[in-house]
Amino acid sequence: MATYKCFKCEKKIKSENLDKRFVCPFCGSKIFYKPRTRVKKIKAV
Repeated sequence: MATYKCFKCEKKIKSENLDKRFVCPFCGSKIFYKPRTRVKKIKAV
């Protein structure tokens, strides 16, 4: 399951909660983005 973040209210929304309509259940916005995960950098020896 993908997790999206609303661009307007910045609340996290799971894709299963969006159903067929891609509308934020909190504020009604239609603009979403996927937050990036943090990348752990490892130093080469």
